[in-house]
Amino acid sequence: MHIWVNKKNKIMKKLKYLIASLILLQGCLNYTQITTIKKDGSGSMFIHYYMHWNSERDSSVIESLGFFNRDSVYKEFTSNYSKIKDVEVYKDNSDSTVHAKILFEFASLDSLNNANAFKGAELKMIDGEDDTKIFSQFIQPIATGFGFEAKNIKISYIYYLPGEILSHNATSVAKNELRWDYSLTEIGTGKYITATFRPFKLKETPLWIYIAAGFVLLIVIVYLFTKKSK
Repeated sequence: MHIWVNKKNKIMKKLKYLIASLILLQGCLNYTQITTIKKDGSGSMFIHYYMHWNSERDSSVIESLGFFNRDSVYKEFTSNYSKIKDVEVYKDNSDSTVHAKILFEFASLDSLNNANAFKGAELKMIDGEDDTKIFSQFIQPIATGFGFEAKNIKISYIYYLPGEILSHNATSVAKNELRWDYSLTEIGTGKYITATFRPFKLKETPLWIYIAAGFVLLIVIVYLFTKKSK
């Protein structure tokens, strides 16, 4: 009986968490993930998500859910195969938003599946034909309900791949930068983002690749720490 009661309490707690989350998502939620993958399969990822709140009470409730709690965020993205460089959570009263930013490095793309935050994401980097590589990630569906509008949830994935892009289903591409921008409506029951590329050989790697990678890293670092300096 004691075990059953504990199990029931856990289920109810998760249900309340889900319902509260859905109600709060009546606002606008934005999620951006920027990933740079190196030729050896390792890389770095910067994630920034934020949402608007209508009152201090709403802000406090949002923070209590864990989405914008530094310790909770740190735990969600922690695994034995990644190294978290920084986690920042803050409120911006100028536009009534609450933000979470995470910057970390990983040993391989597949290894990210071991972190709680990427359960079900099916991150993969596999060998293709003719010395090509195939990248893919599954964008999971988000349950709708409680009156919030799917169009108010914006999700962006940006990947920098170390090679010549051969095929993809990105919404936009510029050299080796691929970008997928979706609203919740467009994700529907789930969507795979994927790209096939032929890795650059070390001696053939264009100079602009190194310049672009360094520029992206600089922008991320400045963006990550901007609020800390204020």
